[in-house]
Amino acid sequence: MYVAVKGGEAAIENAHSWLDEIRRGDTDVPELGIAQIRNQLALAVDRVMAEGSLYDPDLAALAIKQSRGDLIEAIFLIRAYRTTLPRFGSSRPIKTENMACMRRISATFKDVPGGQVLGPTFDYTHRLLDFKLAAEGSAEPALKAPAQADEVKPHITSFLNDEGLIQSEPQNDQTPPDLTREPLELPASRALRLQALTRGDEGFVLGMGYSTQRGYGRNHAFVGELRIGNVAVEVDIPELGFAVEIADIEITECETVNQFTGSKTEPPQFTRGYGLVFGQSERKAISMALVDRALRWKELGEDDTGAPAQDEEFVLYHCDNIQATGFVEHIKLPHYVDFQAELELVRKLRREANAAREAAE
Repeated sequence: MYVAVKGGEAAIENAHSWLDEIRRGDTDVPELGIAQIRNQLALAVDRVMAEGSLYDPDLAALAIKQSRGDLIEAIFLIRAYRTTLPRFGSSRPIKTENMACMRRISATFKDVPGGQVLGPTFDYTHRLLDFKLAAEGSAEPALKAPAQADEVKPHITSFLNDEGLIQSEPQNDQTPPDLTREPLELPASRALRLQALTRGDEGFVLGMGYSTQRGYGRNHAFVGELRIGNVAVEVDIPELGFAVEIADIEITECETVNQFTGSKTEPPQFTRGYGLVFGQSERKAISMALVDRALRWKELGEDDTGAPAQDEEFVLYHCDNIQATGFVEHIKLPHYVDFQAELELVRKLRREANAAREAAE
């Protein structure tokens, strides 16, 4: 913390008090509750959990309230809190094929076992303001219950697997590196890249994914499957000798299908891009899958076109909004000494330039 001027500590305390007052707003208006934020701003809560790497809707809602709706600040609060938590163990890999889907669509097959499940989505709504929502005490629409857990819906890309038309994902039983505990190192494994992308800023990942569709990477994709729903989290208990289900979490999973013309070692086939995030965040999951596929150019033997989305260092080092925020916002803090040095340098250069001009005249 910079305390660079006389009375700086008192000024900072006053700033904190003023922030608390501004955050509360008009006291004649009822205070926003954590339950209200969690239930009615659920997509904002989901983003904070995903980019904060902590699945806890109540804490995410609290962070949104504390940050006055600044989601990046809320993500920062969640990540900071996360570092204080003890770690007791690791869960088993979640089985997304057992997901209780409340939304499951495919852009590649019309008729699939289990059917297309549109679910709650903005896709089919008119982008017009609904002023009925401004009427206090208006009746809320009834919610349709999500699909039950026993309604197993197979992954749609498995149909391509049956014909050998899509690249098989290699099985790897090794524990992947943990980006939350180890610094990012390049070149990064795909597991590490996916961790960085799922924690990455939604806007940045969206921009990178969009760039691949505009030709920066020659990577046209179809959404093989997009599914949103609840999956069980299981933890092995050594004393019991078996796994115990400890929670259900909501996730969004996306698999894209991309054409691949083949290489010296691989036949022509389809390849995949993959995205998975906490909560309901399909735009982020799709964007993540697009960027994941673009970053796989080297392992697939494709040409490097120089596209930003193919540049592993560029993407992974700049997608994290907390690191980006710290670096960008630090320039508003006092840099008096640095600026005075540059100011004196500019004055000296101007004197020399004026002297040279006068000598030439």
